[in-house]
Amino acid sequence: MHFYRPLRPVAAMTFDLDDTLYDNHPVILRTTQESHSFLQNYHPALSKFSVEQYQQLRDSLREQEPDIYHDVSEWRRRAVELAMLNAGLSGPEAQEGASAVMANFASWRSQITVPEETHTTLAALAQKLPLVAITNGNAEPHLFGLDKYFQFVLRAGPHGRAKPWQDMYHLAAEKLNLPLSSILHVGDDLTTDVAGAVRCGMQACWINLREGNLLHIRDSRLLPTLEISQLASLTALI
Repeated sequence: MHFYRPLRPVAAMTFDLDDTLYDNHPVILRTTQESHSFLQNYHPALSKFSVEQYQQLRDSLREQEPDIYHDVSEWRRRAVELAMLNAGLSGPEAQEGASAVMANFASWRSQITVPEETHTTLAALAQKLPLVAITNGNAEPHLFGLDKYFQFVLRAGPHGRAKPWQDMYHLAAEKLNLPLSSILHVGDDLTTDVAGAVRCGMQACWINLREGNLLHIRDSRLLPTLEISQLASLTALI
């Protein structure tokens, strides 16, 4: 544990989900493969629809609607629906098909193996402090056993713009009825988690999972309050 700023009293903690509390990389790889295969098999006209073509549709949607990236689930659904329309399906057929693809995606997306260290740490912290999840992604904590530790979950899109925008940080403080300065946000990303939290007045804990050197990482725009390499280190703060 390394401190870069004085740690003020912590009344609550907020957590990023993906890659902070579990390894999300293999989950995304498997989910991408399985959900795209489901899309290709949904209708004969989509059998040769490639991942590259799907990505082109996503890029096109973002060019037309820059703010769509704040809601990654809706962005994906719209791209799938557009792919089906382009393949010749009717409007109602495309809507129904996009819903089916998104249900398949959601199933694979939340097949996550959570380390025992994460369960043990969150359980210990939750006995002392209110905990909140703040995510830009679309994993569903109740499907992999993490929801029981959190007072509530905030998700980019339904609950505001994606981190590092401050919407969800402010909403968390409002719902907790606490000043921002008394909340410690924990995350692995130096831009969305550390810079986003620090800029809005929160304290920030960077979990350094890849043995990075904060002084030599290009993305380290603002120093966190503290740095840890293992989630369990947080129990020393309570």
